[in-house]
Amino acid sequence: MTVKLKPLKEQVIVITGASSGIGLATAKAAARKGAKVVLAARNREALIEIEQEIRNEGGQAFHCVADVGHKEEVQWIVDVAMQEFGGFDTWVNDAGGSIYGRLDEVSDEDSRRLFDTNYWGVVYGSLAAARHLRNKGGAIINLGSEVSDISLPLQGMYAASKHAVKGFTDALRIELMEDKAPVSVTLIKPAGIDTPFPEHAKNYTGKALTLPAPVYTPEEVAHAILTAATTPYRDIMVGGGGKVMSALNKRFPGMMDWVSSKVMSQEQVEDGQPVNREGSLHQPSTAGNVRGNHKGYVMKTSLYTRAVTNPVKTSVLALAAGAAVLALLNNNKKNGKQPGRKKYVTGSRTTPAAPTTPTTPAATTTTTPASNQTGYGSVTNTGF
Repeated sequence: MTVKLKPLKEQVIVITGASSGIGLATAKAAARKGAKVVLAARNREALIEIEQEIRNEGGQAFHCVADVGHKEEVQWIVDVAMQEFGGFDTWVNDAGGSIYGRLDEVSDEDSRRLFDTNYWGVVYGSLAAARHLRNKGGAIINLGSEVSDISLPLQGMYAASKHAVKGFTDALRIELMEDKAPVSVTLIKPAGIDTPFPEHAKNYTGKALTLPAPVYTPEEVAHAILTAATTPYRDIMVGGGGKVMSALNKRFPGMMDWVSSKVMSQEQVEDGQPVNREGSLHQPSTAGNVRGNHKGYVMKTSLYTRAVTNPVKTSVLALAAGAAVLALLNNNKKNGKQPGRKKYVTGSRTTPAAPTTPTTPAATTTTTPASNQTGYGSVTNTGF
């Protein structure tokens, strides 16, 4: 069955994890584009403030305080969407957290809590959304990670939870396709993103936490999420760096294990005291911020992701570039120029012919050239 998704301005979008980071960036971007939003998270104060901010800017929003690790509280989110907007069109499972610590250091309690949010929260949200959308159609968008495809030390439990999210999301998509349900199921796989992610993580390392480069803005992930809300995609990797890592891991897994064992632990910590050892694993965070405190360079856009999410524009640019090269080659041929080729004559020297008597050149007609059109604007890109 063909899946047809509504324009954003006609949609109601449910977003879990909406009080900070990617979820908050997505909620704000969706509201600016005219979508009605249902904000879900554990942080009541932040949700109230975000809801009011969206309304002050002319948007429509309601919030629901809920812990997605509890099935009954996910139903609360559905109830709010039904009561306030009569339903929803897109459900975004963004709520999640992490633990920085070696596998043999992390407690069972912390590991289970991480899976309650990262995995079971996605399961409960996806199944609730599928029940609602199965007949009317819509989109389910789950947040995985680049570590849905690879793994790394110090965040082993986080990587395990994101592998589980990928497996569940793929299975759900297949089952809905089998039932011919008009529901798009997308897995978003961000690379490192400048959100409060390190500050919210449980920290066993005794050091300050950071993200391995390259790091991108949360707004770039929000762009991918909202693209998937209007156009069906199987999955979208956010960040060319993550795509390279995933591709290398598939082709050279042993080599990537060796590289990770040499550098990845050091890339996730830095000198300094931990900001918040407990993070928000068991208790909600106190601040609702989109951006984190990443000290390194943050890429504003990903050329790779923009190309994937806008293939028509990418094809047009590629065709334009090809046409420009072809026009240049044809122009050189007309002028008798053949770039890259030089004619060499070998053998004995010959006596040059006698010069001819110069003649008066014929009158020439000068034409005014057409306006100069390059076909390209000035584009600044900071990453791939």
